[in-house]
Amino acid sequence: MTVEKLNRQRVLHLLDAISRSDLEAALSCCTDDVDFLTHAPIDVLPHMGPCHGKQELGEFWRTVQERYADIRYEVPQIVAEGDAVAAYLRVFFRKRSNDRIIQVDMAMFYTFRNGQVAQIREIIDSYDLVQQVLEREIGPLIVGERVDGA
Repeated sequence: MTVEKLNRQRVLHLLDAISRSDLEAALSCCTDDVDFLTHAPIDVLPHMGPCHGKQELGEFWRTVQERYADIRYEVPQIVAEGDAVAAYLRVFFRKRSNDRIIQVDMAMFYTFRNGQVAQIREIIDSYDLVQQVLEREIGPLIVGERVDGA
């Protein structure tokens, strides 16, 4: 099996472990010094800040699982080249607080070292994500309009 096919399978295994809430299995896919960065507004979603190492990444994934249930991934496209894998994901989260479904499209980039994920980069439509998490339109807030009817 080529390294590309193997790394592609490793990413799918990692996503499967996360969706099963098996954080131990997910973290075992990563190097001890794994580096995670997502492009999201951390002032609104502070748990989505940069993570360095398994402990911080595990805390991030635990926070996500505390807030959301039934995490499910669709992988419409995944491409591997050497130790790099890029995946277009559609992710579904069910909010524990009210069962509302959040759907987010992401571009994920994984870099492998010695068969483990050493780096994860995540690009999300953060505008859409924030609106779904807050359950309200944020456009008026951005342009300075009042949204309380006053």
